[in-house]
Amino acid sequence: MKISTKGRYGLTIVIELARQYGEGPVSLKSIAQTHDLSEHYLEQLIAPLRNAGLVKSIRGAYGGYMLADAPAAITAGDIIRVLEGPISPVEVLDDEEPAKRELWIRIRDAVKEVLDSTTLEDLASYSDGEQDAYMFYI
Repeated sequence: MKISTKGRYGLTIVIELARQYGEGPVSLKSIAQTHDLSEHYLEQLIAPLRNAGLVKSIRGAYGGYMLADAPAAITAGDIIRVLEGPISPVEVLDDEEPAKRELWIRIRDAVKEVLDSTTLEDLASYSDGEQDAYMFYI
């Protein structure tokens, strides 16, 4: 399974929101500048996260985005599923050889376990304040 820039940058957004949780709304412009990313691209990614109820938007001069729940209540799996779709390295077919089918299922379940047991609070705590302090490998 390869996570695209949608998933990677989406995680960047919500990790930044988790780091600043409780401090008020955060603008996408500030996240884009901090991480040297396209603000326009981040705007495209925030919409599905907002529609899924994971982030909320605050309008106005001091508006921006906030997590809809505590960082400990949102997992990396929640974010990846919204932005990337179902978590599966391959489509498992019923007519697949049983040994291979079992392998694909075990890989899928292992990836799900990692993503679903890793909260935004966990990911935010890895950051030591440097721009590129976190990397994601699956």
